[in-house]
Amino acid sequence: MGHAFEGHSEAEVPASVEEVWEAIATGPGIDSWFMGRNEVENGQVRMAFGEYQPTSAVTAWEPPHHFKHDSGLAPDGRFVAYEFMIEGRDRGATVLRVVTSGFLPGDDWADEFEAMTLGNALFFGTLVTYLRHFAGRTARPITAFGPVPGDWDTAWAKIRAAIGGGDEGDRVTVNGADGVVYFSNPHTLGIRTDHAMYRFMRGFFGPMIASHHVFDGNDTEESWQQWLTQTLEAK
Repeated sequence: MGHAFEGHSEAEVPASVEEVWEAIATGPGIDSWFMGRNEVENGQVRMAFGEYQPTSAVTAWEPPHHFKHDSGLAPDGRFVAYEFMIEGRDRGATVLRVVTSGFLPGDDWADEFEAMTLGNALFFGTLVTYLRHFAGRTARPITAFGPVPGDWDTAWAKIRAAIGGGDEGDRVTVNGADGVVYFSNPHTLGIRTDHAMYRFMRGFFGPMIASHHVFDGNDTEESWQQWLTQTLEAK
């Protein structure tokens, strides 16, 4: 069976066309809002996120207005493409449109599609937050994998208790810093502080993941793995 999909996202941000292009079409820019470490060179986009290390081919390169890359067609029909369209507005604002499309094979596509949809919503929310508050700056990506929760509702309750909230707009405290929840859905949570964007994600058939973007500070992957373990295993 399988499922073809296409999703659209759009936002106006107070950043220049050039700043938006740097965010979506360069390795350091993508590092600052997506996930893992990224490189854009020789017509390819390469990502390293734990053991997940996909490579996409750049299929549209029209700086600073149009960028597209896709995974290529796998033997089972799997395919994912990301397209970014950038349009300048008056007074330095920019409209960013993103189209995510592809095909998920198999009869069990529904769970993967849900996880992808909820995850992509976080990524777009993080990109918009980056362009509204940190445009032009480069973040250091932090990736840490915690334990696999036995019950996800309990796991999210522990995360929320540890930071003091979890709904969009909540004022919370993360790693000793005051922040605000900029995004929340059943699989993800994003918090913005003055120096970082902290994110927690439900791994697909896996652990709770910390996928942070740190502009200033001494955060390490080891310290966040310890934080996740202590928080989720607390009685």
